[in-house]
Amino acid sequence: MIEMVIDSIRVSLMNYQRVVILKEKEGERYLPIWIGHAEADAIAIKLQGVSVTRPLTHDLLRSVIEALGANIKNILVNDLKNDNFFAMIALNVDGGQIEVDSRPSDALALAVRVEVPIYVDESVMDKASILLDKDTGKPIFDDTEKLDKDGNKISEEELKNLSAFREVIDTIDWEDFDKSKS
Repeated sequence: MIEMVIDSIRVSLMNYQRVVILKEKEGERYLPIWIGHAEADAIAIKLQGVSVTRPLTHDLLRSVIEALGANIKNILVNDLKNDNFFAMIALNVDGGQIEVDSRPSDALALAVRVEVPIYVDESVMDKASILLDKDTGKPIFDDTEKLDKDGNKISEEELKNLSAFREVIDTIDWEDFDKSKS
């Protein structure tokens, strides 16, 4: 598991799809995950410290979890299949731990509300992470052989599906990306 932080939320110039950009906490790789408009807004509202008069869905979920005596330990983006990311929310409950299946966008919106670590499985990073060219700021894709969670070579069909992922990444507005951090 690799610890990540939310770097930014971007918009694809081609179709206005929202993309949340995760960055390795102790590294240089980025993981773009496309998300819905509502989830992008829910994440951005919390990251920007905007107050809302009534709880949003993810605030409600946090309240329900806490009211039931549980707390969120972390979230994990644990798989990528057929262009779909998968995540788990790890909950501490009655001295034990349970994992709840989640869309990554919902897990991330919840994670920013309770300020818990965000992790990504190494196999997901191997499949979909990118590096940014330090001079141009454009994405660099690693075209070395990709392996799945079990160490097996990723099928040609799945690689073909990932090419659609690359097309979306190529349409993101990277113009001002990472400029505030230099």
